[in-house]
Amino acid sequence: MKATYIEYHETNSFSSTALSYLAGDSKIQPFISHFPTIANFGRLIESRRVTTDRLVLRDVLTRQYLETLDSSLPSQLKVNENIELLLRDTTYTITTGHQLNIFTGPLYFIYKIVTAINLSRELKQAYPDKDFVPVYWMATEDHDFAEINHVKLFGKNINWELDASGATGRLNPETIAKALKTYQSTLGISKNSERLASIIEEAYLNHNTLASATRYLVNALFSSYGLVIVDADEKEFKAQFASVIEEDIFNKISSAAITEATNKLKEAGFEPQVNSREINFFYMKDDLRERLVEEKGVYYLLNSEIRFNAEELRNEIKEHPERFSPNVVMRPLYQEIILPNLAYIGGGSELVYWLQLKQCFDAYKVDFPILLLRNSAMITDESFGSKLCRLHIPAKDIFKSTDILQNEWVLRNTQNVLNLSDERKEFQSIFEKIKLRAYKIDPTLAPSTEAVKARLYHTLENLEKKFLKAEKKNHEGALSQIEGLRTKYFPGNSLQERSENFGLFFVKYGDGFIAELIKYFKPLDFKFTIIEP
Repeated sequence: MKATYIEYHETNSFSSTALSYLAGDSKIQPFISHFPTIANFGRLIESRRVTTDRLVLRDVLTRQYLETLDSSLPSQLKVNENIELLLRDTTYTITTGHQLNIFTGPLYFIYKIVTAINLSRELKQAYPDKDFVPVYWMATEDHDFAEINHVKLFGKNINWELDASGATGRLNPETIAKALKTYQSTLGISKNSERLASIIEEAYLNHNTLASATRYLVNALFSSYGLVIVDADEKEFKAQFASVIEEDIFNKISSAAITEATNKLKEAGFEPQVNSREINFFYMKDDLRERLVEEKGVYYLLNSEIRFNAEELRNEIKEHPERFSPNVVMRPLYQEIILPNLAYIGGGSELVYWLQLKQCFDAYKVDFPILLLRNSAMITDESFGSKLCRLHIPAKDIFKSTDILQNEWVLRNTQNVLNLSDERKEFQSIFEKIKLRAYKIDPTLAPSTEAVKARLYHTLENLEKKFLKAEKKNHEGALSQIEGLRTKYFPGNSLQERSENFGLFFVKYGDGFIAELIKYFKPLDFKFTIIEP
């Protein structure tokens, strides 16, 4: 394969805030620790205050893997080694996180993890006396089943039908069989499709929680790269977070800090992504995960009869910290407390909401990680480059809308006969003479002359549109190819990575697909990658 790199702003697909961050906009500096550079990672390493209980981290991860995987397999050696490395004070994690989308969901799930792996490698080269472990943080406590119960493969929508509630990581995937068979049949028949179908089946039909199923699947894809998968829905982890849970619920520290930071972000000209609540925790038990709210000293769960007074709630946090689940604005703090983390890798929207959180981190005296936009890519086939070449379209232009691409192509290939700019200049000269004559007859006639001129110009614009429409009929073949390229590589008029599943390319390339991503993704270059065979 080969790769072409273009600037993110040329894709017309990323927010202005994300682009400002990539450009190192000084207005963003108050909302981060450091911009992502090799040198700044060194600075963070020197100052990082690690609060992680490394022994607990090693022991919990070891147990989680033993419960779902055979750690004696050769493919597990690198993972086992990285888990043991976490005991050392010179080891740091590079973390990305995502929900438990069935069959990994959209392509960018894979891209996030590859970015974490490659950044870990780059940092090891720069700081050989340190170790860097890539981590996938499973969002096992998230309860939004509608966001994870579907996937698109070869353009086909596949859904897991289930009336689910509570944390998705605790769901039993036993009812996913119908969706799994549809996914398997859509893969087709080949050595690669049979291998992926086997991995998927083992993951979802031989594990009793969605968390363990996802761990098996992601591990099967990435264990050779040493990826460590974390499920933070553990009492031992929550015990390290219990003091923050209690202080935040009763003193509402995160609410005040994040609200203030959000207002500052708006003043700086950036659009916030999330809103903080007075209490930023859910209560979680069995198949229940409901938001905790307070009214007149009584703490209760929405959509539930469960109630606590202050003393009861403090005791519940002390005895059962695992029942308190951080929401989207507190999960990052939880992550940074239980991991010796240096960087968080996320998509554009994630990056923006992390900008709202540093003030909360400062309030709890927890170091803020370096934020990194995950690598993004478009995977093409053998005909992509040749079609662009025949159409004389630069690779970066394919990110323009179909209408714009087609109009520009027609204008380039009609020798300017559609443009009436010369005629406008002639009309302008004529109307200046008419306007002067009208003024001499009666000064009040000048506005009438301008009105006639405006109507004529509008008529010329409509005529140009008719010229363009008629000329398009003379180039139907080329314009059809442009539309075909856009439809193929921008499903739903959006980036390929936000829709299609990785299975589309695993069937074609097998393990080589991830290997090629590892080869071409450059986390600190901040470029969009176009990969061609």
